[in-house]
Amino acid sequence: MKLSFVTNIVGGQDGAIFGKYLFRIENNGEVTVYDLEKIKPTSEEERAERIGFFTLDRREEICPHSNSVMFGTEYFSPDDEFPLLYSNIYNNYAKTDSPLKGVCCVYRIQRNGCEFTSTLVQLIEIGFVNDPSLWRMSAEEESKRPYGNFTIDKEKGIYYAFVMRESAEGTRYFAFDLPKVSEGEPDERSGVRKAVLTPEDIKEYFDCEHHIFMQGACCHRSMIYSLEGFTNREGKPPVLRVIDTAAKRQVLYADLREYGSPIEPEFIDFYGEVCYFADVHGKLFRIDF
Repeated sequence: MKLSFVTNIVGGQDGAIFGKYLFRIENNGEVTVYDLEKIKPTSEEERAERIGFFTLDRREEICPHSNSVMFGTEYFSPDDEFPLLYSNIYNNYAKTDSPLKGVCCVYRIQRNGCEFTSTLVQLIEIGFVNDPSLWRMSAEEESKRPYGNFTIDKEKGIYYAFVMRESAEGTRYFAFDLPKVSEGEPDERSGVRKAVLTPEDIKEYFDCEHHIFMQGACCHRSMIYSLEGFTNREGKPPVLRVIDTAAKRQVLYADLREYGSPIEPEFIDFYGEVCYFADVHGKLFRIDF
């Protein structure tokens, strides 16, 4: 594996790529858009020019942390340029009476030239986050990060949700059929449909090695690429793991410090067959496996 520095983009959480557009999202709902065809390698002091900026719809009411973000395969309207965009709540409401564990926001993205807008159209919720036989570590003990990440296998139409389970020394992956935007019942809080995934909806689940503080994720050719860790924290290094969903096992563990990136990792996605990765400050790299 090799990391090659490309340029600097805005810092933030995860993001997603569709077509030639790279979307970088911050935990306050701000979204910066770049044209990958216009991004050229720069010095480490220069920053790529953004082509768009917008905020996620209704962020004052419900704002995802965007710990993991991905475009799906379904279009809200046949005329839309972009498929639906998925971004998870993660821990944005962890200290409230309604922490929204296992909830993902679904947005319609539209573009008029360089003006981008989003519309909240659906929520997806894991309906068993308090089940000690599935999500929680036990009836008495909850993970340090019980909120759950997700990613989407576009080729197979599978929605993967996964959660850290420290006492079991593993991370558990659940596979579901990706809900259609028309599925779910109206949610009183948001006014949009909410698709609640139940134990009966689980297609399969499996356990892999324990992830330490999950960050961004994506799925490419049925392989889940999952980032984790922080900057200079003992026992919590910046790491990339690759999970083979067919074999149900980890096939790569890469300590990113050994490849020249010691900073907290956040963003990962593919542009065709090219993998892009960015840290929390916005250093954008190309990864060659």
